[in-house]
Amino acid sequence: MTPQSLMLNFLGLYVFGRDTAVYSGSVIDVFGRVDVSEDAVRSTLTRMTARGLLTKHRNGRKVYFGLTPRATEVLRDGERRIWQTGALNTDWDGTWTLIGFSLPESRRSERHDLRSQLMWAGFGPVQNGLWIAPGHHDVTGMVEELGLAEHVTVFTAQHAKPTEAADLAHRAFDTAAIAARYRDFLARWGGPTPLKTLPDDLARQLVLHSDWLELVRQDPHLPAELLDAEWPAIEAEQLFQSLARRYAQTATPLAEAAIESITVA
Repeated sequence: MTPQSLMLNFLGLYVFGRDTAVYSGSVIDVFGRVDVSEDAVRSTLTRMTARGLLTKHRNGRKVYFGLTPRATEVLRDGERRIWQTGALNTDWDGTWTLIGFSLPESRRSERHDLRSQLMWAGFGPVQNGLWIAPGHHDVTGMVEELGLAEHVTVFTAQHAKPTEAADLAHRAFDTAAIAARYRDFLARWGGPTPLKTLPDDLARQLVLHSDWLELVRQDPHLPAELLDAEWPAIEAEQLFQSLARRYAQTATPLAEAAIESITVA
C-alpha cells in the first residue's frame, strides 16, 4: 500500500464532501499511526499538489491542503465503487463492451497508458489488441484524454456459439487471482480484533478503507452468473461494511481530536 493510496483514502474519509482543507501536521500525525514517516507524508503531499490533486492554503505559518476538482472526481469514483457498485454484479444483460486498438512500437508509452486505463475501467484482454468488459461502458472521455480516439474501435456485442460467456470471463480475467485477493482480505480482517498491532481504530479505519478500495478497483465486477457459487467477494464485502460501520463510530472522536482543518471556499 503506497502513501498516495493511503492519502486518497484519508482525504476521502475526512476531506471529501466538506469545504475544508486539512493541516499538514494533522496528516503527519494520522499517518504516523500507520508507520508512514513525516518525510513520506510531505513528499506525497508535494507530488499530489504538483499533479493537480491538492491545493495549498496558508493560515499564518501553517499549511493546509484541500481538494481540487480533479481530486474530487477521483474520490467520487472511489465512493461509487465502494458503496454503489459493490463487489457483485447481479444485473448483467449479457452484453459486452469491446475495444480494439493497434498502436505501433514507437507509441509504446501510449499503448501502456491505454492498457492501464482499460484495466482501471474493468476491461481484460481476450487477445492481442482486443479487450472486453461486461455490460455497457462509455470510454469516450478516457480515449479522448489519451488522444487515441483515432486508434480505438469501440462496440457492444453478445457472445455467440461456440464461445461461452464463462469462457470469455476466465480468458480475459484472472478469476483465481481475484478470488485469492478476497480470501486474503478475509484472513487479514476476520476475527474480533483485526490488525492488533495498529495503535487505534483511526489507524485501522484508514487501512481498512485503503485495503478495500484497492481490492474493488482491481475487480472487473464480473457477472455473478459467470462465477463460482461460493465467490468470496460476497463474504468479504459483508465484512468490510460491518467493520466500516464500527470504525465510523469509534474512529470519529479520534479524528476530531487529531485533525485540524480550516474552511475554504
